[in-house]
Amino acid sequence: MGNICGMHRLIPHPSTPPNSVEAVSANFMEFTTNTMVVEFSVKSPSQLILPPEKGPVRSDGLWRTTCFEVLLQQDGDPTYFELNFSPSLAWAAYAFDAYRDGMRELPVTLPPDIEIASPDGHYFLFAEFETWPHLVNARRLGFSAVIEERDGTKSYWALAHPPGPPDFHHPDCFALALPPPGGA
Repeated sequence: MGNICGMHRLIPHPSTPPNSVEAVSANFMEFTTNTMVVEFSVKSPSQLILPPEKGPVRSDGLWRTTCFEVLLQQDGDPTYFELNFSPSLAWAAYAFDAYRDGMRELPVTLPPDIEIASPDGHYFLFAEFETWPHLVNARRLGFSAVIEERDGTKSYWALAHPPGPPDFHHPDCFALALPPPGGA
């Protein structure tokens, strides 16, 4: 597994190449016992479909259009967590008992704080969220993104892809080692 520090370039799934988007990257910026902060960047976003702003509401199905994801798992434990952040400022948080099994909403006290910016040919999404008790012990991390473009192109980006169709839940996608809180 890779090191957590610095910007990580996501790669498009070979069966779903982008049309105009040049690159997607993710950065793990902060991890404390109270907070996690991540940043996603899209290079050449002029054709990017951005869903209309909803505000900070919990919402299912965000992956159907442009959406950014963080998946977290403890070493040796099949349980994992999925966090979705939309340019609409909507979000979702799920827990799974094992690979795509036992999906349920992850209880949260405060909604994530999502901010967006579009300077100099880039689109940025920043998400700050609680380090819920379940996440404090997570040691494996996967960054991923669904990118939809105006011409209908939909590409699936991740740190690594398993063989077959895009699958962000596959263990191969949990490609980064997460330090203990405060060790980022």
